[in-house]
Amino acid sequence: MARIGVVLSGCGFLDGAEIYESTLTLFFLDQAGADVTIMAPDVDQHHVINHITQEEMPESRNVLVESARIARGKISKLTDINPDDLDALILPGGFGAAKNLSSLAFDGANAVVNPDLTHLVKAMYKAKKPIGAICISPAVLSKILFKQDVTLTIGSDTDTASAIQSMGNKHELSSADNIVIDEENRIVSTAAYMCAASIGEAGSGIEKLVGHIMGMIETT
Repeated sequence: MARIGVVLSGCGFLDGAEIYESTLTLFFLDQAGADVTIMAPDVDQHHVINHITQEEMPESRNVLVESARIARGKISKLTDINPDDLDALILPGGFGAAKNLSSLAFDGANAVVNPDLTHLVKAMYKAKKPIGAICISPAVLSKILFKQDVTLTIGSDTDTASAIQSMGNKHELSSADNIVIDEENRIVSTAAYMCAASIGEAGSGIEKLVGHIMGMIETT
């Protein structure tokens, strides 16, 4: 059974993991028969956003605790994960990836990435284990894999595409319902809600990403 790690960044697209993207990823992995380990860093969120008003709220929340809402409580600390125990890794999107897993939302190409996530991704990459990145997460992945000449997509957002290119990697235009495959580096990405107009459109790309990641594992 394929062992897949899924990294979450909170709960809610404005300040955490995008819930639809995370749930769809878990759904398609379950359909594929994968053994899933959900994980998140045990750190404070950058801030908390009211998802009705889209305004910042005067409170603090923990990324691991908030991510556990999506994981139904079955979640691991990022620091407790051994890359040797995983066959592949998938990073759903949401602003949490750019605010809690990294400082991408504020610093662009000069972003700093959570060191535990950096360690995990680099270990998976070095071992040539497949990595999937969804929505804004390809830009976070690009920062971790600085100047590795990896090919990624975040859809058609020109500013984020430029940031990926300034990190020494390649960006490929893509629609939300499609995927971009870097076979050499064993990385698959999809734009999802970077440009999706519906949950179905985002889900189509995520389903393809999960399917291709599973296929990569089978050919390892």
